[in-house]
Amino acid sequence: MFKKTALEAVFKRWQKGSFAVRFWDGETVQYGSGAPVFTVIFNREPEITGIKKDLILMMGEAYMHGTIDFEGNMDDIIAIMFQNGSSYEPKDFHFDALLKEFKAEDGQTERENIHRHYDLGNRFFALWLDKTMSYSCAYFSRPEDTLEQAQLNKIDHSLKKLNLKKGERLLDIGCGWGWLVIRAAQLYGVHAVGITLSQEQYEGANARIRKLGLTDLVEVRLENYLEMDGDKEQFDKIVSIGMFEHVGKKYLPLYLAKVQHLLKEQGLFLLHSIMGDKESPTNSWMRTYIFPGGYVPSLRETVQLLPEFSFNLLHLESLRRHYARTLDCWVGNFNQCRDTVVDEYGEEFVRMWSLYLRGCAAAFRTGNIDVYQCLLSKGTNNQVPMTAAYMYADELK
Repeated sequence: MFKKTALEAVFKRWQKGSFAVRFWDGETVQYGSGAPVFTVIFNREPEITGIKKDLILMMGEAYMHGTIDFEGNMDDIIAIMFQNGSSYEPKDFHFDALLKEFKAEDGQTERENIHRHYDLGNRFFALWLDKTMSYSCAYFSRPEDTLEQAQLNKIDHSLKKLNLKKGERLLDIGCGWGWLVIRAAQLYGVHAVGITLSQEQYEGANARIRKLGLTDLVEVRLENYLEMDGDKEQFDKIVSIGMFEHVGKKYLPLYLAKVQHLLKEQGLFLLHSIMGDKESPTNSWMRTYIFPGGYVPSLRETVQLLPEFSFNLLHLESLRRHYARTLDCWVGNFNQCRDTVVDEYGEEFVRMWSLYLRGCAAAFRTGNIDVYQCLLSKGTNNQVPMTAAYMYADELK
C-alpha cells in the first residue's frame, strides 16, 4: 500500500499532458486533463528506491526488468516524460512591468525614432532604392542580378522558407512599403497583414495594394506589434525583416513573447535581422544621427532567448556578403542623385547619409556585423520538409 501511495503522489506532480496508470492491483488512475494518450501498466509490484528523486530512472529500469509496460504511441510517451521530467525553471522576464514601462516611457519614443528615420519621405527613399522600395538586405542568387531583382529574390527566398499554403494567414512585423505581403498574396494566395509605425510607409503600401486590386487579401496597418492581441487573432506564419534591430535590448524578450502569442502552435516564424558577433552597445554616432533607440543584438543572445518562448531553430543562414553588395548598390544610386538630395536636405545631410551607407557596407564586408535569417517553429514541427532543398530549388535550376 505504501508503494502505491508513493507512486500516486509522484504521478500527480506530472501536470503536463494526460496519461493513465494501471496498477498491479488492477486499479486504473488517470492523471492530467483530457483523454489519456498512453497508459503505464504495472505487471507486478515494483521496487521504488529513489522514486522521489528520479521517477524516469525508476520507470526506465522497471521497463527493463519487465515490471511495467507501456500502451500507446512511443512518441507521445517520450514527449510527456520529457515535458514533466525537466527540472528547468523558465526565466521570469516580468512582462507586465516591461510592457508598462514601454507604454509609459518608450512607446511614443519608438514612434518618434521610426519617424526620424523612415518618414524622411517616400520621395527621398525612392531616389535611391529600387522599384520595390525594399530597405533591407537583398539576395543576389546570380552574379548578374540587378538590385531590383535581388530584392525580389530576397522576398521570394523568405517566403519559400515559410512553406506557405493557400488560405493561411501571414503577418509581417515591420512591413516597410508592403511588397512582401503583396507578393505573398500574389504567389501563394495567403491572407497577409503587414504592420508599420511609419505614416509614409503605411500610406505608400496601401496605395500600392489598392492599385493592384488586392484589398481582399492584403491589409497594412499603422500599428505597434505590442498592441496586437493574440487572443483575438493568430497567424500560421510570421515574418519580420529588419525590425528586430529597432526593438532595443531591454525589450527583446517582450518582442519574442508577443510573436509567440500571435503565432499558432507549430507555426513558422522567419526572423531576419542584423546581428553582431558579440553583445555591444550601438555606436554613439549611429545612435545619435541614424537609428536613435536602435540596438543590434548578437546571434548568441538571440539564440539563447529562443527556448524561453518555445521556439525551435530549424535553419540559420548568413546574408552578410549580400548586405555588403546591397549597400554598395545603394551608395551608387545615392551618389547619382546627390545633387537632388543636396537641394532638398543640404550638404551636411548628404554627407551624413553617405557616411552611414558606405560605413555599413564596409562593416558587413569586413565581418564586424552580420545579417541572419533564422527560421523558427513554435514548438515541435515535423511537417516542414526534411531538408532545406525546398528553399533553394529554383536557384539550382
